[in-house]
Amino acid sequence: MKQSNEITHHPHHKQDADPLSKNQDFKEHHDLFMPNVPLTDIAFNYGKECYLYDHDGEQYLDFVAGIAVASLGHAHPLLRQAMTDQAYKVVSVTGAYLTTPRVKCAELLINQSCMDQVFFCNSGTESIEAALKLVRKWSYEVKGHEAHNIIVFGNSFHGRTMGAASLSAKRSKQPEFAPYPAGVLDATFNDIDSVKKHIDNNVAAVFIEPVQGEGGIYPAKRAFLNELRDLCTQHKVALVFDEIQSGMGRLGTLFAYQSFNIEPDIICLAKGMGSGFPIGALLSRKEFSEHFTPGSHGSTYGANPLATHVAHTVISTIAEPEFLKHVNLTSDYLITGLERLRQEVPCISDLRGLGLMIGIEVTCPVAQAIAKLRENKLLVSQAGANTIRLTPPLIATQEHCDHAIDILEQTLLQF
Repeated sequence: MKQSNEITHHPHHKQDADPLSKNQDFKEHHDLFMPNVPLTDIAFNYGKECYLYDHDGEQYLDFVAGIAVASLGHAHPLLRQAMTDQAYKVVSVTGAYLTTPRVKCAELLINQSCMDQVFFCNSGTESIEAALKLVRKWSYEVKGHEAHNIIVFGNSFHGRTMGAASLSAKRSKQPEFAPYPAGVLDATFNDIDSVKKHIDNNVAAVFIEPVQGEGGIYPAKRAFLNELRDLCTQHKVALVFDEIQSGMGRLGTLFAYQSFNIEPDIICLAKGMGSGFPIGALLSRKEFSEHFTPGSHGSTYGANPLATHVAHTVISTIAEPEFLKHVNLTSDYLITGLERLRQEVPCISDLRGLGLMIGIEVTCPVAQAIAKLRENKLLVSQAGANTIRLTPPLIATQEHCDHAIDILEQTLLQF
């Protein structure tokens, strides 16, 4: 039967009509969406490099980058080309079939890391869910049926699905979602004695962020991670690094663990590995991943050729020594400038972070400060109770840093 090429449109649908146009009150559209994410009165139209532009053409310096997502900035030519090239080939096949992008991306991640095997998914929280299932299955089969406990840390954040949320400190403030999955034990970040108090034969894994993101930008101490690694090895406990926010060049090394010279057993990735395209990954040593037997876990969209081709393009770009050198030089320049600013601005009480993952703790109302910075055309985000988080694109230059520091100074001096 011959098929018509004519596309039938809804009779009330206006073709090419943009519901967001110039000089418009965007708040009229807020009721279209569930209120779980508070919306601003700004709508962005396009981006270029480290800048976003609204529908009136106003330019904003983006030091959020989708919260450490847009690692190559906005509209990067390599990213555009990767999406276009693969879209003309094939976008989706079931996970039972290999594709060239899937194989190349897996080989790149394995060759650049201390891991042996990869599971691709679509987001960070899915990577955590996969890790949670993997360590419990491994422990069930290797250590015993009662060995299912997971040690986590105060101020942690691992995602918003039920399993990931059960590992996050935020669960204590959201009892309405209880009962959470059981078997989670709370330790204190950077305190090895608090881990020793919990660790025994019934512990399957320790989940830790090398740099706590949502909790307020707190880096782990290298000595603490060394002791944690030794403790996990001694008690045959899986050490899981959540590098969803801190990985993929964010700390100046491709993987966050490389900044601490500590090798975990399992790594959770997402965010920056796709530079805005949705993708996540779970990397593991084979002694753990071999327990993910057929039927144990899966993902409909995970490992699709479009996502893995984009991720391969992004990761191979970030992994270049010159690119990582640039990240480190930019980080040094930005932190030096922020240290100077700290001496001049009374409301700045602390400065923390590594690489291009930086927290500015303030004594003024942080939400008001962030709103005022946005008015002054600098986009930042909040971490923890009173910390301004800076996670600019990894392509940010010294000029971008100077621009950001100028806006921070003129804004925060008002508080």
